[in-house]
Amino acid sequence: MTWRAENLHRLLAFLFLQSNPRETPPNHDSNLCVACPHFGKRSVCCFSLTGNKLQIVLNPQPHWRPAFHRCKYESLAKRLNFDCKKAATVRKNIHINDNVLQAAFECGVQKAVSCLSTCIFPDKTTYPIDETMIHNGPPHSSNFGYAYAKRMIDVQNRAYFEQHGCHFTAAIPTNIFGPHDNFSIENGHVLRADLADSAVPVPELKTMCDSQFGVDLARLFVWVLREYKEIEPIILSVGEEEEVSIREAAECIAKAMDFKGQLLFDESRSDGQFKKTASNAKLRKYLPDFQFTPFDQAVKEMCDWFSANYDRARK
Repeated sequence: MTWRAENLHRLLAFLFLQSNPRETPPNHDSNLCVACPHFGKRSVCCFSLTGNKLQIVLNPQPHWRPAFHRCKYESLAKRLNFDCKKAATVRKNIHINDNVLQAAFECGVQKAVSCLSTCIFPDKTTYPIDETMIHNGPPHSSNFGYAYAKRMIDVQNRAYFEQHGCHFTAAIPTNIFGPHDNFSIENGHVLRADLADSAVPVPELKTMCDSQFGVDLARLFVWVLREYKEIEPIILSVGEEEEVSIREAAECIAKAMDFKGQLLFDESRSDGQFKKTASNAKLRKYLPDFQFTPFDQAVKEMCDWFSANYDRARK
């Protein structure tokens, strides 16, 4: 795929300003609609660039009909308490899915890469989970609204391909962490929230998670965009042997922060889904030599960035 400089410039401008967007509806000449996976609640934006002026709106509506370019990511990143309002969660995510993919089709986007989540897989299943199991049963009850809505992206991708020949596909990352992340206790994901919190939930101590460094995932997403030819989703994850428990993650964070005190464990919090061990066999078939950053090294880089940028970090 050819990368035009103007498209790359717009994408980089969006990513740079992601942490502090101005939620202003774009004008009718808006020239880009883009969404980035796992960048927190501001993950779906339509914006226009006129000189140095940038206008941004969240969750773009169909009647704005933004003109798409070659690089498309679509996602609404979940939060720890996001599925308390299940009806609103389903409606908003399905609306985003339909708006982005239909606009991509109408504007002739060559390739759309959407972002799914391991939480959409069946709660009662065998492990490790793989790409063929997405629709094999109901997801965990704690996030069924979000999970079913995200599953529909896979359905829509297949439908657009079969009816229109559109190259729409999806990637499935696991728990992502790293510099520039959202370290909010309420809205952050596991590792980032644990870093900002002073107490780790007791029920979660044995809960397992596949965690991957954001820098590694960025490299994999570029590969998916340029090289991955299938319509079926692909899991972007570390190997099964690199899965860690929440206790191990908390201890790794404490070590990286040179914390000498006592770790506190909060008994009042829910545990959620015990494990979501994902298989990266399909990824390894394509990229057998891809090197993931070691977990302790990645956690240290995240903690160092958080310490150096505490005042401006999202939290």
